[in-house]
Amino acid sequence: MSPQAFLKPKFVVGATCLSLVVFLAAFGNFLTPHDANDQSLMNSLQPPFDWTEGYYLGTDQLGRDILARMVSGARVSLAIAGSVVAISGFIGVLVGALSGYWGGWRDMLLQKIVETFWAFPPILLAIAIVALFGQTLTNLILALTLQRWIPYARLCRAQALTLRSREFVSASKIMGGGTLWILRRHIIPNLLASAVVIATFSMATAIIAEASLSFLGLGVPPETPTWGGMLADGRSYITRAWWLAVFPGLGIFITVLGLNYLGDWLRDQFDPKDDLNLV
Repeated sequence: MSPQAFLKPKFVVGATCLSLVVFLAAFGNFLTPHDANDQSLMNSLQPPFDWTEGYYLGTDQLGRDILARMVSGARVSLAIAGSVVAISGFIGVLVGALSGYWGGWRDMLLQKIVETFWAFPPILLAIAIVALFGQTLTNLILALTLQRWIPYARLCRAQALTLRSREFVSASKIMGGGTLWILRRHIIPNLLASAVVIATFSMATAIIAEASLSFLGLGVPPETPTWGGMLADGRSYITRAWWLAVFPGLGIFITVLGLNYLGDWLRDQFDPKDDLNLV
């Protein structure tokens, strides 16, 4: 990867947007003197850019600081999306590598399992799980993970089908390499580039899904500030307190935009066609 690749607009815009969100999540507490759950009814629905009381992004209907709640929402969104991507990526890459490397009836069996999970509408499945097992962080991550491993599995299977017939894999078999050895040394390392590209897009969709569930009241517990929950609270005040919905919506927009740009940039860098001298 050449140094010029980091000067491309996709990387610059994506890295800038994501850096802003990460900075907000990591150091946002130093930007406001208020706590996310502190209520002050005397200061309810204060407009933004109040430099005297320290309500830089205004307050909600209960007098809670919007900036402090934005910081908490950024942490929740990044933590949930990161956990979902890590778990689904691990499962999907492993299933796809095994399915493609084995082939035969075992490949068919694993693909039938993939198709079974793929048949359920993702948002309805997530709503059913959270409604059935309760609103906890663990259940929310489980609900968002159940289908997000499938894109990893499908792509990695297709690549593993090609890799298993390559010379270095055949040589490893001749030298007595077992399945786990070949997967660990030859198959999976060659799948990671594609998995990283999928992970960036999957993280963006996970943030949107978490915000959607929180908007519907089925996300994390209500006492935990989230961007989706803030949007739900602000819809009743959109005509007289626009900042309640605009700022969390802007946070979701910037985060998803940055992840999508980084995903496009990574896909361009790992595209094998870039290495060919095509006329």
